[in-house]
Amino acid sequence: NLNMEASGTDEVDKLKTKFMSAWNNMKYSWVLKTKTYFSRNSPVLLLGKCYHFKYEDENKMLPARSGCTIEDHVIAGNVEEFRKDFISRIWLTYREEFPQIEASALTTDCGWGCTLRTGQMLLAQGLILHFLGRGERELRTPAVSLKETIGKYSDDHAVQNEIYHRKIISWFGDSPVAVFGLHRLIEFGKKSGKKAGDWYGPAVVAHILRKAVEEARHPDLQGITIYVAQDCTVYNSDVIDKQTDSVTSGDGRDKAVIILVPVRLGGERTNTDYLEFVKGVLSLEYCVGIIGGKPKQSYYFAGFQDDSLIYMDPHYCQSFVDVSIKDFPLETFHCPSPKKMSFRKMDPSCTIGFYCRNVQDFERASEEITK
Repeated sequence: NLNMEASGTDEVDKLKTKFMSAWNNMKYSWVLKTKTYFSRNSPVLLLGKCYHFKYEDENKMLPARSGCTIEDHVIAGNVEEFRKDFISRIWLTYREEFPQIEASALTTDCGWGCTLRTGQMLLAQGLILHFLGRGERELRTPAVSLKETIGKYSDDHAVQNEIYHRKIISWFGDSPVAVFGLHRLIEFGKKSGKKAGDWYGPAVVAHILRKAVEEARHPDLQGITIYVAQDCTVYNSDVIDKQTDSVTSGDGRDKAVIILVPVRLGGERTNTDYLEFVKGVLSLEYCVGIIGGKPKQSYYFAGFQDDSLIYMDPHYCQSFVDVSIKDFPLETFHCPSPKKMSFRKMDPSCTIGFYCRNVQDFERASEEITK
């Protein structure tokens, strides 16, 4: 078909998009299949929770079942616990074929939206803490449908959790109506001079998230606010003002706050002296992760083992999922495998996130963080 003049650029854009998606997936699909090795001797930290993969008692080996290697007898459930914990985090990646972004021909964020995605993951973790807590009880398995949950657990708590889990994911849907969806975030990015297709840095994303939470009209979101540190400084009185702004919370209760601190850990490259600091941060129960990555590749850092950071990678282009459908499939919102990368490769620019449920929590957290 040579009659391409009129829709020429659109067609070319569509082709470019298709090519980009295919290229990204070729590049990243092996990532999901490659195994990540964890050492048995060092603790693993994931968002303030510590896991030990050591054998509890070397002598008390379980009797070898036929065809079963010693490797399968992992310690007292900790590996499994870690796996479950990791898989139940919300994973947000590039998507394609979603409703067109206003003022652009784009229907995908493949190749440019990774920092917005890692920002979404950090916010999602904050919301999970806010609505579900950091308990063991978050999700039995992410892939169950609501019907199964209701069938399996007569326990109201599990059903409540499942409903909130779905609700949180739906707030990040790729459509103009989703409160924290890509379309909205791009809208707020315009104020910082960013448009769809641009590269977003971790500091800009912090301000976009703050705006998105401030503007969210959803009744469930009135009890939470975001504070972004200026020049690496958190002014306690400003945070507390935000938390006790009773005009907005209406019921006289403190608001929860997500504190975002854009930092630069070194000059051209990350200064390894900051390794202990980053580990300290990821060990705090208040931590909701770090929007960071390698140069020009954003990752969501959620933990560490030794000198490697554990992260979730948004660079995997998945198809649009319509989250407005009652029982939309959850599988693609959960990452099957944790990835590790050496701290030395980390880009120095990042944004660190903390969640505090109320003023008292904030005061405790500031003490911990100051230490």
